[in-house]
Amino acid sequence: MGRRIVFGAAAALVFVVLVGLGTWQVQRRAWKLDLIARVDARVHAPAMPAPGPAEWPRIGPDDAYRHVTVSGTFLHDRETLVQAVTERGGGFWVVTPLRRSDGSRVLINRGFVPGDRRDPATRAAGQVAGETTVTGLLRVTEPKGAFLRSNAPKDDRWYSRDVASIAAARGLSDVAPYFVDADATPNPGGLPVGGLTVIAFPNSHLVYALTWYGMALTLAGAMVYLLRSGRRDKQVSKGREPFGG
Repeated sequence: MGRRIVFGAAAALVFVVLVGLGTWQVQRRAWKLDLIARVDARVHAPAMPAPGPAEWPRIGPDDAYRHVTVSGTFLHDRETLVQAVTERGGGFWVVTPLRRSDGSRVLINRGFVPGDRRDPATRAAGQVAGETTVTGLLRVTEPKGAFLRSNAPKDDRWYSRDVASIAAARGLSDVAPYFVDADATPNPGGLPVGGLTVIAFPNSHLVYALTWYGMALTLAGAMVYLLRSGRRDKQVSKGREPFGG
């Protein structure tokens, strides 16, 4: 009897945990759907001026993917190549500082170039001179590096668009704490290729929730089966005649 009580209590605890995990995944799904809706609204909203220095201290994750526009002059001699894998294959993002009229700088991810066009001389037509306007998506800085690959500023190897590190390596000051992914507006000569921002938020929470709830239901079914089997065994045991009576 004692063993059954302990086993039943343990099974009940596991059941509560499984139901709790399923409910947590349902809540996570609601949060994810809300996040996707909010990001989608930012992406498709009319482009607004990129935040200026007065707004920089308030920039955070909730600003990611805002549709913005910014004007200034590219500092092509301080561009940075960041390794990239895109729908066009492997290559580099061309990240170039844009100097605004107030002297502040914003890093612009102008777009993708294949490995054999990393040298600016091979895409000279795309090195736009003079005042220009860029429209795109505000992106939050990507510090340190990519998965299992750390940025190496001293060797000029970059795997993520770490605003602070790139600014320091290029001797830039008064730099916005974000960068802007340029849209698909063609550049002269066709390179870099903008508009390749991937916006994807994995949302498998419903599958996870059903998995946890399914395990809880299976456990409950097993417990009911064992309980009924135990009762039948008791009834059979009580109804038996003593041997040789």
